[in-house]
Amino acid sequence: MKSLNNSMRTLLAVILAAYLVSPALAFDLDSDMPITVGADSARLDDGKGIATYTGAVELVQGKTRLTAERVVLYRNAEGLNRIEATGSPARYQQPVTSGEGETDAKARNITWSATDKQLTFEREAVIEQNGNVFRGDIIHYDTEQRVVTAEGSQDTGSGPGRVEMVIQPRSGNISSDSSN
Repeated sequence: MKSLNNSMRTLLAVILAAYLVSPALAFDLDSDMPITVGADSARLDDGKGIATYTGAVELVQGKTRLTAERVVLYRNAEGLNRIEATGSPARYQQPVTSGEGETDAKARNITWSATDKQLTFEREAVIEQNGNVFRGDIIHYDTEQRVVTAEGSQDTGSGPGRVEMVIQPRSGNISSDSSN
């Protein structure tokens, strides 16, 4: 039974990567476009390279947008290397690079790591794109390898949380005649 769960998780990750996640799902530090931040308040600790923004925080780079109640930016010698956002929920939006539409992701915690090239959505994570929906307690996306892994929540006595996905049929493949 355990190998079936692992097989299903692998299959779901492959399907999600093919149908749901945009190839460039992350802020682009190589872009000439700046990342702008707006918030009700901010605190910068230049010595530690940490900037903390609170109250209706909004980060924008081009058409990529992150909104949250609190955002912490971490800088090192190379520049911005980590973003941690929390909210109820925090929200990440980005246009789809191939075709029309938008990736709309929500979670209580969203973390972007330039070092790991990973975007992580934790606690009540939901990613939607063109009618396709993916839910899990934790969703990791490797932005370089384009690999998605997802986990359900722990068993709390009322049953374990599960990863859930809704994939819309491709247009043109839907038959209106069910009498075949």
